Amino acid sequence: MINPSASGWIDKFFIKQEFKKEHIFLNTDSFYKKTRATGFIYGHIISFETPVTVDTKGWVQNEIPKVALLNALYGVYGLITNDAEPSNFIKKLLDFYDEMHPQGFNLFKKVLPNGAPSLNLEKFIDTRVQTNVDIINKNFSHIVTNALLFIDVLAFRQYLINGKIPEKYLKKIEEAVINVVTLALKIKTTKSNYDDLLIKLFEASVRYSKFSKINAQNLDEFNLDYFSSDLEKYYLIDMAGMALWSDGEIENEEIYFLHKLAQNLKISGDFVTESIKNTDTFITTYKKEIPYFNYSNPVKHFYDQTTQNVITLITRNKNRLVKEIIQSKELMVLLAYSTRRDLSEKEKKKVKKQLLEVCKTIPSLTIFLLPGGSLLLPILIKFIPTLLPSAFNENLDNE
Repeated sequence: MINPSASGWIDKFFIKQEFKKEHIFLNTDSFYKKTRATGFIYGHIISFETPVTVDTKGWVQNEIPKVALLNALYGVYGLITNDAEPSNFIKKLLDFYDEMHPQGFNLFKKVLPNGAPSLNLEKFIDTRVQTNVDIINKNFSHIVTNALLFIDVLAFRQYLINGKIPEKYLKKIEEAVINVVTLALKIKTTKSNYDDLLIKLFEASVRYSKFSKINAQNLDEFNLDYFSSDLEKYYLIDMAGMALWSDGEIENEEIYFLHKLAQNLKISGDFVTESIKNTDTFITTYKKEIPYFNYSNPVKHFYDQTTQNVITLITRNKNRLVKEIIQSKELMVLLAYSTRRDLSEKEKKKVKKQLLEVCKTIPSLTIFLLPGGSLLLPILIKFIPTLLPSAFNENLDNE
């Protein structure tokens, strides 16, 4: 099983998959439609287009997009180069990311550390994939989404074809997506509670342009001639369709908008019909699982996602955590007491202090040492009794 939060996951991914020439996508349509079917275009991954099924049991929310992004980038690499060798792909992708220098994206301003190429690539992908789960690492400052992550795939395609990222390409494709979404929301006759949130998510996601300067008034004055690839055009149409779906219905005026957009992009109306159908089917099926449609209570959403993240970390480090706790006799006694009575303030402070000391010895649990991390300690305390040996609870019953 792959652990996308542990070093070496990229090498293990390629070892498990054993990609060969026959797994290379033969055309753009096949690559895009199969990638869309995984949910990657919609920002909610439900599967992976891989030779071997990827087991995601126990993964936290920010781990799935890592593998999805790597797999999509590998897919477009094979499509353009007809090469299935992972080492060649990794080297080319590292060169691509090294050329990207978006303003404020500090990782790309740093010199890559010495090490295996795959390990360096893991650092890039880890920083590219940012979800609401990672808000603890941002000190609760803001929410960053992966709404525009497919842009990496489109830019990598350009890099493979041209040997470099075309000047201002990243800015142009990002502005095009946001313009299309903004215009789509403008023509909606019925506004939903999600429209403002969608704009805020995009505003938080832009990396290469200034959101406030994006203000196209209509499709006729929106020049799309810059985009010549069907991948770019399909993506723009699907993003517009996703924005229009937010109220659960596509009205005649909205269908006209999508067909007009396709006409301007020189894309068949058949794709629009297919896009509407696919978007409706996907979101209807997975609406309850997509964070965007369940964000009416941000505090609850954050707590639910963070709780799952912490539980996974605790479970993965169960043996070492139990060993460290057992070695701390006073902590063991206090935890035992906490299952039978409320601890005093003095005892609670001791538990907190000693648990933080334990977490210092386990790298994966340093999340509790970050600013605001102490807020997660109750989750840790809650699940410790279920991880400890059965004698822990049996001894309590005998007292």
